Amino acid sequence: MRLTPRLQQLLSALRCLPGVGPKSAQRIAFHLLDRDRDGAETLVGALRDALDGIGLCEQCRMFAEAAQCPICADPKRESGQICVVETPADVIAVDESGAYRGLFFVLMGRLSPLDGIGPDELGVSLLEKRLRDGVCHELILATSATVEGEATAAYLAGIAGRAGIRATRIAHGVPMGGELEFVDSNTLSLALTARTAMDG
Repeated sequence: MRLTPRLQQLLSALRCLPGVGPKSAQRIAFHLLDRDRDGAETLVGALRDALDGIGLCEQCRMFAEAAQCPICADPKRESGQICVVETPADVIAVDESGAYRGLFFVLMGRLSPLDGIGPDELGVSLLEKRLRDGVCHELILATSATVEGEATAAYLAGIAGRAGIRATRIAHGVPMGGELEFVDSNTLSLALTARTAMDG
């Protein structure tokens, strides 16, 4: 069946979301158009506000509406620890575990030369600058337990070692190939408590 151009455009736009295939996009689009046009207007407004008002924290690269995100701006956080994660979702997962009260650094990915993702794309120069400021004494590497995540952790451990900073790697309970945002809080808490040193 041929759909109208605008409907086809909406379905294509919805498919940019993770986990949304053709059938899910169709279900969402038809629901918004047929049963919840007010909800669709709210969604459009929230997306526009987010795109216009949310950037990256100048210190950790987490999503923020000011120069610093709420975590970096919190004076009660342990400033001597920096936990490196791959995504903003990982920040939320680690923070909600309750086992960590330090600061973060968000790579927004992991090293993947085949995909053109190197240190520059991950903001490593900004992390190096933070490691040189004399405040950090431990770099906690909480990248995913994938081949790329392990390579990223090893690369960052080397940088920390050259800066004279202890690098640790979360362990125990995070499955190989697992993504942090899908690990439960108890498992993450154990992984953070039982982290191990990495030679850089």
